[in-house]
Amino acid sequence: MPDELPPGPPPGPRDPGDAWAQGPDGTKAWGLFGAAGLLVDDGAGRVLLQHRVEWSHHGGTWGIPGGARHQHEDAVTGALRESAEEAGVPDDGIDLRHTSVLDLGFWTYTTVVGRAARPFEPVIADRESLALSWVPVAEVEDLPLHPGFGASWPALRAAIDVAPVVVVDAANVVGSVPDGWWQDRAGAADRLLDGVTTLAGAGLPAAELGLEFDRWWPRWTVVLEGAARGASAASTAPVDVVRAAGSGDDTIVEVVTAAVAAGRGPVVVVTADRGLRDRVTVLGDAVQVRGPSWLRDRL
Repeated sequence: MPDELPPGPPPGPRDPGDAWAQGPDGTKAWGLFGAAGLLVDDGAGRVLLQHRVEWSHHGGTWGIPGGARHQHEDAVTGALRESAEEAGVPDDGIDLRHTSVLDLGFWTYTTVVGRAARPFEPVIADRESLALSWVPVAEVEDLPLHPGFGASWPALRAAIDVAPVVVVDAANVVGSVPDGWWQDRAGAADRLLDGVTTLAGAGLPAAELGLEFDRWWPRWTVVLEGAARGASAASTAPVDVVRAAGSGDDTIVEVVTAAVAAGRGPVVVVTADRGLRDRVTVLGDAVQVRGPSWLRDRL
């Protein structure tokens, strides 16, 4: 149990990032290369919080698992590593949602926001926690919160259910470049899906989706029609592959209608088809339309 261990940080080799960063005015922040933490919800109205051990900075408060980033480590990798080390969060069990960055100029803290892809119970895996608990969202503010987390919580809470969607008119995007796609429509669709899958893993800048924070990881739906339905790719989160039984445009309208009805954020439709654009934009203010070049420039 944590209270049976002697006080102080965990023993053993430490990364160069496990040190104080200091600003020009003398302000100190933990993490020579910045720090990152994971805010994960379980999809049922609860978030995973950590009761910080007394010897830690702001000990005794509640916050999210996190810590100093390692040298050459990106923020998402750092947050997932820290949450695995501190709370037993499965590194393959988180669907990324967005990142929020606090930038002090000399130091950054990145809150990585995700949703549990499957149920799991947190485990105190090191000496930095007094307790780990799934806390109902409505009860978070009743706890003595870490000052940094407390300051960011209202904005994070407001966006906890936001889930943008990008719907791709594959036929229109593939047909926008005369690269011989008509000779192998299924192969061209597979190449597009490979690019979309890579982009889905990297996420998109928040401004491109009209959202707040730093970066978002939308859900992607790629609609195939005609001979392109023979593409070998299958749906793998966060990319859904939909093979239209009939009209691709009709299927896209159905997908967009369902996404708008869910009411969870912007729905970006990638197409240059004017008729389809008119059909989806009347479905609600949440719908945005981008041309094929918008997508191709990011692949």
